Amino acid sequence: MDGTAPISFPPGKLPVAILERLIRTYTSSTHGVVVGASIGEDAAAIDFGEKYLLAKTDPVTFVAEDIGTYTIFVNSNDIAAMGGRPLWFLATVLLPEKKATPDLVEKIFEQLSSACRRIDVAFCGGHTEITVGIDRPIVIGTMLGEVEKNRLVTTGGAKPGDDILLTKAIAIEGTSIIAREKGGELARLFGEEILHRCRNLTEKPGISVLEDARIAMREGRVHSMHDPTEGGLANALYEVAAAADVGLVVEEARIPILDECRLLCRHYGLDPLGLIASGSLLIMVEPSDTGRITRSLEEAGVPASKIGRITRKEQGVKVRSDGRIVDLPRFDRDEIAKILESA
Repeated sequence: MDGTAPISFPPGKLPVAILERLIRTYTSSTHGVVVGASIGEDAAAIDFGEKYLLAKTDPVTFVAEDIGTYTIFVNSNDIAAMGGRPLWFLATVLLPEKKATPDLVEKIFEQLSSACRRIDVAFCGGHTEITVGIDRPIVIGTMLGEVEKNRLVTTGGAKPGDDILLTKAIAIEGTSIIAREKGGELARLFGEEILHRCRNLTEKPGISVLEDARIAMREGRVHSMHDPTEGGLANALYEVAAAADVGLVVEEARIPILDECRLLCRHYGLDPLGLIASGSLLIMVEPSDTGRITRSLEEAGVPASKIGRITRKEQGVKVRSDGRIVDLPRFDRDEIAKILESA
């Protein structure tokens, strides 16, 4: 025994290098797997005859309030990002001991059911238990969907020359979570109206990207889509580059950031680029289709911005800021962790 303390990872995603090794060592692509485990890919695609079955699992751990709604949209977004339609949902609901009241259980199940009905998904199974060692509910969702074989979109489909589009603005989910976790403090500082607006971002503009993806697929040649979640827009862009083996450059001035997000990030010293950003969708498209796609999104009430372009891998992952092209910042963990640690 040399007395050296074992390595312990901080909350958040595993380091990319370790995750890549685990995927390479332990996952497989047998039995009809067309898209398997890979950095940046949103879901698995499995050959089921005439169509591909899409399968996704994702937990919600950052928020307890309205956790059921978050779970449905976080999982369905990843099905939509592959060009598919979400159809079936299963949930594993883990409840904290001594806090698992009948009201809490009822509320979570009602939220899951209601959100499924909103997007015409069958809530068809799962598992529920009271779990030792957690202090808040955790819901792990599994969403299944399908896509026509000629309509499958992968994160790795991005090509040099593609335009990079971003729908809505960042960071819808992160801003809402901060407002829910720091409600009392924010109400005193900025007023109840600002607090209500921040909390309600999950409904308006909303964290679902099903409509964003549907319109983009209808209106143009979409090569890749990706849902910016943990690690924010910056990490999502790195995931696109890794999955597609490309580089990219984005224009900092073109990245739409919610006013509410700027306010809360400035107050807490957070970088909006690294804040969990469900509700926006990255879309990599044929440049000649950019205008038609963005116009159709805007007409449907979904703002869309061209924020950059895909380049060759050797050009790296860059951002143009104040006239200089520099490396895009990368976040070892989501900026929201700073808030949750002090909550």
